[in-house]
Amino acid sequence: MLIETHAHLYLKDFHKDVNQVILRAKEVGIEKILMPNINSQSIKPMLAIETSYSNFCLPMIGLHPCSVNSNYENELAEVSYWLKKRKFIAIGEIGTDLYWDQSFWPEQQKAFLQQAQWALDYDLPIVIHSRSSLVETIDLIRPYVIKGLKGVFHCFSGSISQAKEIKDLGFYLGIGGVLTFKNGGLNKLMSEIGIDQIILETDSPFLAPKPHRGKRNEPSYLTHIVRELSLCLGMSMQEISQITTKHAQTLFQL
Repeated sequence: MLIETHAHLYLKDFHKDVNQVILRAKEVGIEKILMPNINSQSIKPMLAIETSYSNFCLPMIGLHPCSVNSNYENELAEVSYWLKKRKFIAIGEIGTDLYWDQSFWPEQQKAFLQQAQWALDYDLPIVIHSRSSLVETIDLIRPYVIKGLKGVFHCFSGSISQAKEIKDLGFYLGIGGVLTFKNGGLNKLMSEIGIDQIILETDSPFLAPKPHRGKRNEPSYLTHIVRELSLCLGMSMQEISQITTKHAQTLFQL
């Protein structure tokens, strides 16, 4: 039993074979796939996947930081509209990104904090993207954590001290394919980070784990992450699956 907490199944990468992708996920024991949104253009394709795979593929709503530009207020209005219209399991994928483009850094911060406030208003967790901006993002959410904000730092690849800081805030760490990368370094840290507040993800179609690195990622590859984590922590794959599933159920109120 596994919960895939982060997969973009609605992207064009899966248009030709999404049925087979989901079948393979079920065959390896995945019982839920959680889908983070990107922007206004991805909402309808995402909800179409939800309709086709009811109670299996569950949507979030949010504006990804890489989609933040001069038009971000209109994009946020769309997020607000959908939050009022129906239930989602989380607000995500939101956050900040200083890797790809720093042109809209002030707008990224405003968009992130507005969505963090909506998460409090709607009693939802947040799913945080923080590429090359982990320190800045932790600082941004501190005032909201005091008010009860919960969530996960998706695709965590930081240091031991940053992992501890995030866990001390009550947030989870999303562990994915980077764990299996030979020079990623994360596998060397996991014995100290431990299993507490860990959830599993693939970020499909991105960041495929070994032995599929460089190819399209998919939710069934979550088993490679479980296997690597079991080696890092000296725990069985069954234990890893049970504990991380419980964490995901708790965070996302499943």
